[in-house]
Amino acid sequence: MRELKDWSRSDIEDWLYSEAALLDEWRLPEWRQLFTEDARYLVPNMAGDPYAPPESTLYLISDDGHHLTERVKRLGKKTAHAEYPHSTTHRTISNVRFLGIGDGELKVSCNFTINRTSSQSGVIDTYFGRQEYKFVQADEKLLAREKRSILSIGALRPHGKLSIIL
Repeated sequence: MRELKDWSRSDIEDWLYSEAALLDEWRLPEWRQLFTEDARYLVPNMAGDPYAPPESTLYLISDDGHHLTERVKRLGKKTAHAEYPHSTTHRTISNVRFLGIGDGELKVSCNFTINRTSSQSGVIDTYFGRQEYKFVQADEKLLAREKRSILSIGALRPHGKLSIIL
């Protein structure tokens, strides 16, 4: 049986590239299956401490497993006006690093760049920063227990929005 320590950089990179493809293709229900039921999806405030507890500080997004599932459902509906028709996104993942294994989790970080073109306005937004994951192993596959997207931009565009999944 495979253990957390047996996962290679190549395995992790394949997981990250697959995640990026699912998001770029708006295959959100399949993307959600990459996460545990109790997963956390966090996007900290750009001006604050990215590791401050979400319960006591402002986060742009702080979803638990239930809210993550609801976000996926909501973004898939025509009533999600900000994303209907869906934006076109292209993600680039780089600098994949293992941060260690502890508490039954494999910790990984990577840099990301997301170029987003709104289908409605044609405006191009670029989001970039670092993503940190906590993976657990379930049935010979990796599932993310936590994804933290730490934006390295000073602010969202004046009329910008964060209606995509980073």
